[in-house]
Amino acid sequence: MNIREMIEEKEEKIIVTQGIISSKSIGRDKYENPDENRTCFMVDRDRIIHCKSFRRLKHKTQVFIKTFGDHYRTRLTHTLEVSQISRTIGKGIGLNEDLVEAIALGHDIGHVAFAHNGEEILNQLLPNGFKHNVNSIRVLTRLENQGQGLNLTKEVLDGILHHSGFQNKKIKAFTLEGQVVKFSDKIAYVNHDVDDSIRAGILKQEELPKEYIEVLGFSSSDRINTLVRDCIYKTLDNLKKGIFQVDLSEKIEKALMGLRSFMFTNIYNGSKLSIEREKAKFVIEQVFLYFIKRPNELPEVYRKIIEKEGLYQGVADYISGMSDDYCLAIFNEKYVPKLMVY
Repeated sequence: MNIREMIEEKEEKIIVTQGIISSKSIGRDKYENPDENRTCFMVDRDRIIHCKSFRRLKHKTQVFIKTFGDHYRTRLTHTLEVSQISRTIGKGIGLNEDLVEAIALGHDIGHVAFAHNGEEILNQLLPNGFKHNVNSIRVLTRLENQGQGLNLTKEVLDGILHHSGFQNKKIKAFTLEGQVVKFSDKIAYVNHDVDDSIRAGILKQEELPKEYIEVLGFSSSDRINTLVRDCIYKTLDNLKKGIFQVDLSEKIEKALMGLRSFMFTNIYNGSKLSIEREKAKFVIEQVFLYFIKRPNELPEVYRKIIEKEGLYQGVADYISGMSDDYCLAIFNEKYVPKLMVY
């Protein structure tokens, strides 16, 4: 018996019947011989964390664009916080922690520069629209590994695809592990975005809605603890009743949704960040239009995509992979006049 088989044997003893045992994974599109030391989901986790798209997340905005403070979240630190929250919830329920971690690490890998501002403008510019969760799947199956994709398991890809759409409970992963990540994503960003907004001076602690804070907690740590604990116990209760659903209790979910709505109204879509949002959208739009007119200037890999899948897809793939800094560098190179010496 090798190490992987020993791990799989342990899984059968500790994972709840509704969880996913690695040895019973649906598998990958392309068959691979099992790794001797790692389960299939451990392999997926490692492939995601070592890929180029994952590393670029460190230079992609979470909420606050081009912040020079050391402690503001980036898309990478957000991903790590989601991973930790997900693993805590998953372990508490008795799910496959490696599957949870792989989904969490890959859930935002298709995000655009400048956070949701980039997603919004690409959604307007592309004939078929743009959604970061769908793009995450494209990155992992089509763009990474020199166009070969990472050949991840179907459980991981499904969890990544269905991590969005919190308000629509009909849209959910077919695994409980994937559903855990969907909840953990919201638990993470609502709380750390409150923290960053206070740090940025555009939100005060006393401005947070008391009816929600009194339920969830007055500090970020208390709120996360409340939400994690509630999610574990509510889901365990669901499973006892034969309900295959990760969930929060009604009171706690109402408070989370209320705080989330407050953040959308006052921070994400609020007037205090409106100028920076429009600047970000302008930059991405101009870079997009530049390459639509001059596709011959794209790197070779994207020119090949254009040949097979069309102009808009090739340009979208190039731009969606850009970090904030790289996108700004391209904008400056193409549009900002340079000093001319005669």
